[in-house]
Amino acid sequence: MRKNVLIIGAGGVAQVVAHKCAQNNDILGELHIASRTRAKCEAIIASVHEKRAPKVPGRFEAHTVDAMDTGAVSDLIRRTGAGIVINVGSSFVNMSVLDACIGTGAAYLDTAIHEDPAKVCETPPWYGNYEWKRRDAAEKAGVTAILGVGFDPGVVNAYARLAEEEYLDTIEGIDIVDINAGSHGRWFATNFDPEINFREFTGTVWSWQNGAWQANRMFEVGKEWDMPVVGRQKAYLTGHDEVHSLSARYPQADVRFWMGFGDHYINVFTVLKNLGLLSEQPVRTAEGQEVIPLKVVKAVLPDPASLAPDYIGKTCIGDFVKGTKDGKPAGVFIYNVADHKEAYQEVGSQGISYTAGVPPVAAAILIAQGIWDVKKMVNVEDLDPRPFIRLLNRIGLPTRVMDAEGDRPVDFA
Repeated sequence: MRKNVLIIGAGGVAQVVAHKCAQNNDILGELHIASRTRAKCEAIIASVHEKRAPKVPGRFEAHTVDAMDTGAVSDLIRRTGAGIVINVGSSFVNMSVLDACIGTGAAYLDTAIHEDPAKVCETPPWYGNYEWKRRDAAEKAGVTAILGVGFDPGVVNAYARLAEEEYLDTIEGIDIVDINAGSHGRWFATNFDPEINFREFTGTVWSWQNGAWQANRMFEVGKEWDMPVVGRQKAYLTGHDEVHSLSARYPQADVRFWMGFGDHYINVFTVLKNLGLLSEQPVRTAEGQEVIPLKVVKAVLPDPASLAPDYIGKTCIGDFVKGTKDGKPAGVFIYNVADHKEAYQEVGSQGISYTAGVPPVAAAILIAQGIWDVKKMVNVEDLDPRPFIRLLNRIGLPTRVMDAEGDRPVDFA
């Protein structure tokens, strides 16, 4: 049984992970959190104790680490005795942290695909460009590496597998829809790291349709979706991590990701992009200083973690899956609704961070219990979704399903 968890990162998602790990430290053991800024880690630990989150008395320590330095991460894993590493730092550090886990034998979890800081929107499949190249090394070392185990990617991948096993005989289409119907009260802000947020939307929009990769521009294809709780919402075809792994498992299906955007966000994004302020390439100012425009924009926008106290409203994220059942056309919507205010009251973070941070802790618990300790590299859809969804129901992200029989909870108890 694996024990002791090292959390990499100290942002809003890391805060959720820290609280949820503490709430389950009877299973997970000693806890550690590390980032470049130790004070941020210490503040998260203080919030954990302020909320009296630990289930049992136990160690929770802060550390400083450069997560892009594989050697430094490896040393930290050994010093802390961590059997599980939850990487919720910048997606720029995925490969260095993954390599450290393979080298030390620690299980590896992340919530987003690796990105090269010098490249935006590479050629599909994105996992094939980086993480999947370590598959053989992970299996040879007997290391469990679960990729993209946030909500999207992550829980939505499990929903697709659940549709395959429980509700449909064949799958012809998977439309993942992410709607945030909440309001943070700021004139403009992003719900997670602005640099990663904007990079996601400045390149080509890739989807898997008709057995091939389809390229579109951002905001080129929009559609209105009728969603539970949040109502009718406009969402746009968007490139996203889970499309790149789900298309490998379901090559016969159209796999698309849709995200909701308001007109204000689109207008601001368009102006910033047209001015060149979302570029990752350096420019030189009249004073001779070299700056990267995207990093300047990030510096002047609100820290996503600061949005939490004022956030109200709900999110709705799920999979519309269509196919056949008993030889007839059929469809199902599997989804979760989260509340921003409830998330803040429980863990001090907003709902977007909450939905991203709870799933990797559920995965860590399943690894610690031996249920998901598969000793190789996998994406979430490669694993049995039932214990994962059952655990998510218990620790804060309940799943519901809508089909011809109505709208009801999904419960495998």
